[in-house]
Amino acid sequence: MSTPEPIIPAPPGEPELARRKLLLASTVGLGTAGLVLTAVPFVASLEPSERALAEAAPVAVDLAGIAPGALRTVAWRGMPVWVLHRTPAMLASLGRHDALLLDPQSAADQQPVYARNRDRSIVPAWFVAVAICTHLGCSPVFRPDAAPADLGPDWPGGFYCPCHGSRYDLAGRVFQNVPAPLNLLVPPYAFHGPGRLVIGEDGPGKLA
Repeated sequence: MSTPEPIIPAPPGEPELARRKLLLASTVGLGTAGLVLTAVPFVASLEPSERALAEAAPVAVDLAGIAPGALRTVAWRGMPVWVLHRTPAMLASLGRHDALLLDPQSAADQQPVYARNRDRSIVPAWFVAVAICTHLGCSPVFRPDAAPADLGPDWPGGFYCPCHGSRYDLAGRVFQNVPAPLNLLVPPYAFHGPGRLVIGEDGPGKLA
């Protein structure tokens, strides 16, 4: 009885080679597509969100509704910002207590150049400041009344931080012997006519 001859596979022909090339191309293509699909969300995540863009945008404030002596709080870049309409009496009080202040001339860089003055403002009647204590980030309260019983006879009116007792006058200048080391921060702002203020736009703008 004869031994059967071993079966030797035939070399791959052109149809087989073509099939393998097609499979390889498909695998590479799918891998590349997967990388692209993975990269798209990653790249998108690097772009600022609509909320972030909105928070960074300038904020317009209509001044017509803020009566003399009144304070309005608006949000800008996720921070509370005060817009105070100071009365003539409030402005007159600013020159009477410089000896009690830590930085009465605003030497520290806590305001734009155009607000580095006694009033810390472009237009004296309007004071704009970030409503965050420069000590540990609490929000001070508006205390415009002079010499109240709880703040003492030297209190000229201003902003008091209930967290640790820091005090600021009506121009946001910090008093001596309190925890806060700096005056309140004045953000960039500009006027667009006498009745419209824009927070986040740098420069005095047009006042009339």
